[in-house]
Amino acid sequence: MLDRLTDWSARAMLVCAAALGLILSFIVCADVIGRTVFNSPLRGTPEMVSSAIVIICFMQAPYAIRSGGMIHVDFLITHLSGRSRSILAMLGALLGAAFFAFIVSGTWEPAINAWTEGEFEGEGAMRVPAWPARATVVLGAALATLNYVLIAIACLFAARAGEHPPAASGSAH
Repeated sequence: MLDRLTDWSARAMLVCAAALGLILSFIVCADVIGRTVFNSPLRGTPEMVSSAIVIICFMQAPYAIRSGGMIHVDFLITHLSGRSRSILAMLGALLGAAFFAFIVSGTWEPAINAWTEGEFEGEGAMRVPAWPARATVVLGAALATLNYVLIAIACLFAARAGEHPPAASGSAH
């Protein structure tokens, strides 16, 4: 059940990231057209783009992990046994989980403060609320941590059985 829930949430976040990317492309096009044709840029474009890029990246991370799309180099491990490969994959997943857990622990309080204090970013024509980007970092990193933990567990079972590590933990690929 946890596997299906994380798979569904990773896919939902990917769809939201794609929709935001599409909206962002229209905003950038409107800004470029406004600058070149009307000599009047779309106000607040840099602020919106900077927040949206962070949101898109952290919304895509859980899916990239679930689908096995994170970068990995396997030229050294191709000659190892299944058990050794699984152990190394488990260690890699645990390091990934630790990395994203550190992000969660370091961004939790700033995200709460951004919400409660009404923090805004941007000095220009438009001020953008900081809480959506900060909350997305926390949520995306938390789901990334959970996905890496699930991969580590799957690799542990594969190592105990002497098998190669699973290609991807979930069915998101």
